[in-house]
Amino acid sequence: MATGNVRVLSGTENAHLAKAICDRLGLDLEPTTVKKFANGETAVEIGVSVRGEDVFIVGCGSGAVNDNLMELLIMISACKYASAQRITAILPIYPYARQDKKDKSRAPITAKLVANMLTIAGADHIITMDLHASQIQGFFDLPVDNLYAEPAIIKHIRENSMNIDDVVIVSPDAGGAKRVTSIADQLNAGFAIIHKERKKANEVASMTLVGDVMEKECIVVDDIADTCGTLVKAADKLLEHGASRVIAIVTHGLFSRDAIEKINASRIHSVVITNTCPNEDKIRRCEKIQVINVAPIFAEAVRRTHNGESVSYLFRHVPF
Repeated sequence: MATGNVRVLSGTENAHLAKAICDRLGLDLEPTTVKKFANGETAVEIGVSVRGEDVFIVGCGSGAVNDNLMELLIMISACKYASAQRITAILPIYPYARQDKKDKSRAPITAKLVANMLTIAGADHIITMDLHASQIQGFFDLPVDNLYAEPAIIKHIRENSMNIDDVVIVSPDAGGAKRVTSIADQLNAGFAIIHKERKKANEVASMTLVGDVMEKECIVVDDIADTCGTLVKAADKLLEHGASRVIAIVTHGLFSRDAIEKINASRIHSVVITNTCPNEDKIRRCEKIQVINVAPIFAEAVRRTHNGESVSYLFRHVPF
């Protein structure tokens, strides 16, 4: 790509993905210094001039979410005050995406609050991947490109399944049915849905399987794996109904609390994630985890955005 007028910056937690994006584009990851004062306040210093530049800032919506979000907001603001021409916030996983609606009295719509904060900080454009709820795009009054991991997931399934004719794509809840049917149609595979009832967040009360999985390789597809209770129970339910093996493919591997211990103790054959979240330590602790590299997708989105090209190609294709 033409390198003039482009600067790529990164927060502290997702520097590995930012570096992979830069390597793909043939750019240098620009130096930034992030410090913490004794009282916990974050201070950011941009190490290069961004005046008149097209700036892309890679943030992180996992780990210490609040600190990472504040760090990103400060970096955006710093670039705005430094007269950057355009600021694009790259949020591989959108923070607070599961708080996208008022589902009970006095509940906040925190995903909208995050949108307001990014806008007020000075962002001109947002790039993210597999939003938990697509309507979050409407919370912004600026362009939002919601990229999909689906093409990379389909490629992985084709390259790694024992027999594509015996594959069943499974949604762990009704909300993921559209995603699962799209993948199943493109693979010409069967699909099934697990209906789950929750007593409270991160705790599944019961599950009911809809679909035939007898002697099938079941691939459970979801956007977020947090505490992994749903994945483990889904795998048990599928194996009870005669599945030959269960593989989980998840875009965002958050792996909170004792998620790794649950996966290690489960009957799941493997858990495939993308590198939207930094998980190097957790990968070392769990041999079942495999990683799909989505840096080329983000890199191509950066290139196309900078050159004024459409990014819709990425909705169905994996960059070579």
